[in-house]
Amino acid sequence: REVIIGSEIFEQYVHYLSEHQLIRSYLFDITARKRAEENLEYRAFYDTLTDLPNRNYFDEKLEVALVEAKKNDYLMALLFLDLDSFKNVNDTLGHKIGDQLLKSFAQRLSCCVRNDDVVSRWGGDEFTLLLPQINSPEDTINLAQRILDDLKQPFEISGHQLYIKTSIGIAIYPQDGEDAETLLKNADAALYRAKERGRNHYRFYRSTMTSKASLLLKLENLLYQALEEESFSLYYQPQLKLTTHKISGMEALLRWYHPELGHISPMRLIPLAEQTDLIIPISIWVLKTACQQNKAWQKQGFSPIPIAVNLSPKQFQQPNLVNIVSQVLEETELEPYLLELEITETAIMENSDFSQETLRQLRDLGVQISLDDFGTGYSSLGYLQKFPITTLKIDQSFIQNLQNNSKNTAIISAIIALGKSFDLRVVAEGVETLQQLELLQRLNCQEIQGFWFSRPLKSADATTFLSQV
Repeated sequence: REVIIGSEIFEQYVHYLSEHQLIRSYLFDITARKRAEENLEYRAFYDTLTDLPNRNYFDEKLEVALVEAKKNDYLMALLFLDLDSFKNVNDTLGHKIGDQLLKSFAQRLSCCVRNDDVVSRWGGDEFTLLLPQINSPEDTINLAQRILDDLKQPFEISGHQLYIKTSIGIAIYPQDGEDAETLLKNADAALYRAKERGRNHYRFYRSTMTSKASLLLKLENLLYQALEEESFSLYYQPQLKLTTHKISGMEALLRWYHPELGHISPMRLIPLAEQTDLIIPISIWVLKTACQQNKAWQKQGFSPIPIAVNLSPKQFQQPNLVNIVSQVLEETELEPYLLELEITETAIMENSDFSQETLRQLRDLGVQISLDDFGTGYSSLGYLQKFPITTLKIDQSFIQNLQNNSKNTAIISAIIALGKSFDLRVVAEGVETLQQLELLQRLNCQEIQGFWFSRPLKSADATTFLSQV
């Protein structure tokens, strides 16, 4: 038997010596062994960073809760959460800050639930909540909203003020699944849809989500295959300078054709790649291919023009972006001023200090910086002064309703004047009709891009187009 004396633990053996009518007792100090066993048991069921239960513990509690729910006809809820844009924290501030953020997040999350609820760290920046008994699905709405509201307050970590948002997927027993695997899968599918909705939301599971999740999984696997087999392609859309009627630039646009699925829309392709680590190697391929093509056109005798390449938000947040761009320019021997990187307003405002430094370094290389979809986001005069931007691209949503919307006309006129005052290129996107072109000319717009002038072209067709204009 075990004997505890103070903080030490002993194992006692008792021998009865009948011949001598004696009882002999042995005590062995097993304190170190017991502490090691306790540590192993803790590591088996708890996350050492956050001190929350881990996946093993959660799985056991979920199975027990399912038995009780079935026996007593309870409703039960399972919530899947993760931190939006957590990778950016690790990449920009380091893993030490990221770990402290996870610990603080876990503490806040634990304060939002009832004593009988189970909060666990599922892995990485993913967390699960188990509500073993609820009166109605509305109970989970109250909890989800409480979590979202609690996160409105910033986290103060090592001198950094971090605003973190979370997305939440919810599955209810028994309507969304009667076993652990199904509930977890469906809560995860709901989490994915919450992120699609724009993050910082919660979503309940719907049966249609499973089929969509299966399609997305298939697309993701095909995306890996496409990257390995180099089955992506770039199309090039010319930009026209209205005062000279000459091509003033080309925008490189990613395309993917699959034999079974056909042409995959860029609206689906880019967000899908963003959700995986594939967006980085795909983006590097796009950048390198576009620069090689521009250099090839010069070697064929065409006048040098800038090639525009879109940077996704995730790519822009990569700490080694400047090194990647520099390396590609060196490998392709393209002059830096003939590369224009397009970035959205939303991407640069996600972390303005990081963006300012990154853009400054890119401009130091000699690369041009284009602000894409201008007018749809923050559109602040302050950041035009703060960030070293060289081009404004007027969002096509303003162009499409130009004839029948005086407000859009006023906005475009203001953007053109703004660009002129800051000595920036201004390019109107999405010009599709002669009426739109004529209105833009009256507003003194200098450059356009859109189907009126040319659709995006394959490499060979773009080469032919250059030779004819």
